[in-house]
Amino acid sequence: MSPLSPNSTKALDRLRTYVPPPTIYSSLPMHCRAAVLLLLFADRAGNLCVALTVRSASLRTFAGQVALPGGRSDHPDETPVQTARREAYEEIGLPLHSHPFPSLFSVEHLTELPLFLAGTNISVRPCVAFLRDITKGQTADVNDSLMPELNPKEVASVFTVPLERFLMNDYDDDGATKKWDDVPWYTGDWFSWGGKKWKNNEFQAPVWSGARLLRYKIWGMTARVLVDAARIAYGRDPDFPSPKTIGDEGFVASSFATRGTGDEDSAGPGGSGKGQENL
Repeated sequence: MSPLSPNSTKALDRLRTYVPPPTIYSSLPMHCRAAVLLLLFADRAGNLCVALTVRSASLRTFAGQVALPGGRSDHPDETPVQTARREAYEEIGLPLHSHPFPSLFSVEHLTELPLFLAGTNISVRPCVAFLRDITKGQTADVNDSLMPELNPKEVASVFTVPLERFLMNDYDDDGATKKWDDVPWYTGDWFSWGGKKWKNNEFQAPVWSGARLLRYKIWGMTARVLVDAARIAYGRDPDFPSPKTIGDEGFVASSFATRGTGDEDSAGPGGSGKGQENL
């Protein structure tokens, strides 16, 4: 794994020291609790990248959409980190403590983010981790040494995007990627739901398959999580207009207090197509 750039080192330090506000996660009904994993690692240039999945085309809901590894809690005592790691193991084969890790790597838990409200009114706790190289005197590369073991029933493929790109209007400074297919990296608009203004961010991630450029749309809750994680990591707001708060903890708490049960059948933000959820 390449040495971290100074910018990435500072980003990890900010994530390690970030303290999320108190959460009502453990007070929510079981059917409303879920967690996702933001797994970061250094690319060959030392920049932090995040692993994203493309959901299997055979799934009944949200087939083919981009997501972070994750899912619903299995039992009342399962922590968000345990849920996120278990799901990442089931979906992409990221080893758990009970399943031996390649000796070159370990996973460092960095922080958790406030709750995010999904399109199905499930409350999602993002957990941020760093896949680190623990070798001495040698270099281990994630792309070469730690190939994902995909569960084909759930995940069609995995790709990565530099985390800092989720603060930018353009994927690269010179617009080189857009010149290939004239597809913009970022678009966004505002919408109202539940008495609150929400931002719908859409990113068209460029992924090369041989000589062919593919685009994967990242949007809805997944996009909002990535934007807020990048805001914390790099200590600045995005180049595009965005809500000033991190996550939806306050909104989830007030909604839960009003409803009392966290009705999952009531469409959350973007239930009419603006938001995406795959949990």
